Amino acid sequence: MVTRVYSAVPRGVEALRVQVEVAARYGSGDLAVVGLPDAAVREARERVLAAIRHLGADMTGRAIIVNLSPAEERKEGALLDLAMACGVLAACGHSPVVPPDLWLLGELALDGVLRPVRGVLPIVEAATEAGASVLLPVENLAEARVVAGARLLPACSLAEGVAFLRGEREIPPVRGGNGGPSAAPPEGPDLAEVSGQPQAKRALEIAAAGGHHLLLMGPPGAGKTMLAQRLPGILPPLEEGEALATTKVYSVAQRVPRPAGLIAHRPFRAPHHTISAAGLVGGGSTPRPGEVSLAHNGVLFLDEITEFRRDVLEVLRQPLESGEVVIARAVGSLRFPARFQLVAASNPCPCGHLGDPRRECRCTPPQIQRYRARLSGPLLDRIDLQLEVPAVGFGELMGHGCGESSGTVRARVVAARARQLARGERGAAACNAALSVPQLRRWCQPDREGERLLELAVGRLGLSARGVHRVLRVARTIADLEGCPEVTARHVAEAVAYRTLERASRA
Repeated sequence: MVTRVYSAVPRGVEALRVQVEVAARYGSGDLAVVGLPDAAVREARERVLAAIRHLGADMTGRAIIVNLSPAEERKEGALLDLAMACGVLAACGHSPVVPPDLWLLGELALDGVLRPVRGVLPIVEAATEAGASVLLPVENLAEARVVAGARLLPACSLAEGVAFLRGEREIPPVRGGNGGPSAAPPEGPDLAEVSGQPQAKRALEIAAAGGHHLLLMGPPGAGKTMLAQRLPGILPPLEEGEALATTKVYSVAQRVPRPAGLIAHRPFRAPHHTISAAGLVGGGSTPRPGEVSLAHNGVLFLDEITEFRRDVLEVLRQPLESGEVVIARAVGSLRFPARFQLVAASNPCPCGHLGDPRRECRCTPPQIQRYRARLSGPLLDRIDLQLEVPAVGFGELMGHGCGESSGTVRARVVAARARQLARGERGAAACNAALSVPQLRRWCQPDREGERLLELAVGRLGLSARGVHRVLRVARTIADLEGCPEVTARHVAEAVAYRTLERASRA
């Protein structure tokens, strides 16, 4: 007898439907798994047989073969354990055939307990689109019910699932859909806590309003990290589609918060400078999302960016441009979304005291040049806002007056984003940082005086074509913050002022 059970495995942030075919016959043999399984799937035979024996089912004298279709696609992980066990039981006559509109997924312990698995969210999304229900571990329920319209059947063990299939036990279905992320602002550090640094705060606001990348260079203690940590608090709230897309990445990485199940606020990722290239952009024999994907729709903060290995930094070029990461393997390519805002911080020199009036810098010009050269020109060219953050004076540090709160700045940022949406752009291009060249010509064309100023800047700073486009995008954002429909010379001048580090690196 041949039985068929449906399940799925994650493929990037999507799902690959898998048909588990089981054939059983009398004779000597054991359970064999074919269909391009990885080591975890091959080892499932031991888990499946142990869980079935724990039910008391007699499997002696049976030769069983399990085929995972499509056979040309590699299957990873332990998600198929439950489907394989129920297929084997049905093929041997110990339980009914599983209906095709029910997908099974879950890892089995040796005693049949269902354990949570990764990648449930994209699988449930695919099952819902196919009109199927999903029998899954209880611990994955909060994550799965994020999908609107999903029909979920949570179970604790193989025995409970088999009893449900036999009609001996009722599992009340749970409907997906929780109304989207909370509109409440995230609880976190407030921008008013940062002393001084008006120019850096202004740059942070521009970065938030237009989705621009930001580089802060200054001595230790200037407040670079404090500023970066406050960027998520002034960004607009996550929309429902953004929250679902971000949660899918965390689902594949098996990092979905419990019991919430949904990423409700923009993520903030701050990897250490010792991270590898695979850890930053993703990879491995079984590719998993890296930090750039975990920061999708949020902020990636690289503190002491000049201390990162150069080969690690260079892999950022693709996601900074395209908003996604493509990981190629012999069995195929996987895509992970990576549309994030980069905030980088660096000291101005090896000792960190260049330009600090309180301490003398002892670095030689060649040392400073080599230190800054760790940031390549092409990478620096992709960072829209670059500015020096000076040391905070004692008067500013001890001042009793508080600056603007994150809520006040966020209101201006949300208003600027609304103006960008009102121009008719959608999706990623809703942010000025992602405007295409035709959109630049339509929305970011400066007035005559602004065009002459930009021409002078190209000659003096040696801006590339990409650099010119980024200046225009920043100028458009500055105009949006002011509510100005046109890009004027004043907006271009401020945008050009945020490219001074690029000029210094070429000096």
